[in-house]
Amino acid sequence: MLKLGWDLLWTIINLIILYLLMKKFLIGPITGIMEKRKNLIAQQFKDAETVQNQAQEMKTQYETALSGAKEESVQIIADARSDAKALGERTLKEANEKASRILENARNTAEQEKQNAMSGAKSEIADLALEAAKKLLSQGSSKEGNSMLYDQFLAETGDTDDRN
Repeated sequence: MLKLGWDLLWTIINLIILYLLMKKFLIGPITGIMEKRKNLIAQQFKDAETVQNQAQEMKTQYETALSGAKEESVQIIADARSDAKALGERTLKEANEKASRILENARNTAEQEKQNAMSGAKSEIADLALEAAKKLLSQGSSKEGNSMLYDQFLAETGDTDDRN
């Protein structure tokens, strides 16, 4: 059986004192450290969640801005295309008008030169005819003389006639 003696009592008292000392100097600080660690981990989780929420917000803003930028770039491209098309049409129209003016000027110049050439030719033919008439009157009228004057007239005007 169990014997209760002073040794057992001192052992129980020693164990109680040891327990109280361990509780005060060992278990208490370890529990405090564990509590601090638990709070630190909880705070880090809260911070991580806050950062994640901020990142999600920024991602949403970025996607919205990107979508707006895409729409804006599509609009800018469409505007640039319409401006380029209008510029091309205007340039083509101006080129066509300029070409028409140049053609009209060329036609007018050609017509004027033709008129000048015709006037000059008529004047020269009239002078030649007058000269032929003078020679005809000065030499008298004969068939050979007339033929010779006709051939000379044709030679001077640049036209030849092959006679039999």
